[in-house]
Amino acid sequence: MSDQMRGLSKDSLAVVEERFNAVAGSADLGRLAEDLNAIADLLDREHGLRRALSDPARPGAQKAQVIRNLLDGKVSAAALATAEAAVEVKWSRAGDLADVLERLGVVAAAAEAEAQGKLDDVEDELFRFGRIVAANLELRLALTDAAAPEEGKRQLLQDLLGGRVAPTTLRLITQVVVHPRGRSLEAGLEEFSRLVAQQRQRLVATVRTAVELTGEQKQRLTAWLRTSYGRDVHVNVEVDPRVLGGFSVRIGDEIIDTTIVGRIEEVRRRLAG
Repeated sequence: MSDQMRGLSKDSLAVVEERFNAVAGSADLGRLAEDLNAIADLLDREHGLRRALSDPARPGAQKAQVIRNLLDGKVSAAALATAEAAVEVKWSRAGDLADVLERLGVVAAAAEAEAQGKLDDVEDELFRFGRIVAANLELRLALTDAAAPEEGKRQLLQDLLGGRVAPTTLRLITQVVVHPRGRSLEAGLEEFSRLVAQQRQRLVATVRTAVELTGEQKQRLTAWLRTSYGRDVHVNVEVDPRVLGGFSVRIGDEIIDTTIVGRIEEVRRRLAG
């Protein structure tokens, strides 16, 4: 997957992640995860389409129009925006295009679990399922049999895990089993577990501003915070007319305050001291 991306693809991944972060905040994360995985699966099946959309010689805008014509109305607006960003940039290898969409599908699923307070459960359940599969040869063979129909595998997982694990866990395991994408079951589970674990490593910034930020402003702010903290930062924006001007950023217990109100309060504190 994209953790092994280098050079051109690594730079392109950063661009697509920025677009994804900009649209994911207001999206239905479960739907976004399913849609991105479905698009990745489509590109894996349709080799001609994948080659056309990853062709570095074709203009990015032209490729974005192709994916828009193909998917508009069939996937969520957030998934479509992410897919457009992915085909607009250039990749070192054609397979990286589907890889990054699947990766972001896992990130969306992990973000959904985090919002539901179930991220710890998902991490534990992915780990435990991997151990169960390793200890049960018959189950492993049933889940990895290339000749077995997809629907049968889905039903088997539903029977085994439905109601016993978090919905996000079932979604991720089903993706790995039904669409192995050249990976062993163990490698796929390990890969997804690593991406889920990375979700908690992101910082969450709450930004208060007098007016809604444009997409470009939010992207610039996110990039600045990422550079400042040396880690990925998820930005949530709160519009508060009382801010008057500037903005404030809260990350954990730390506050960066450039608002007019904040400056006035700072002057008052100094005078009082």
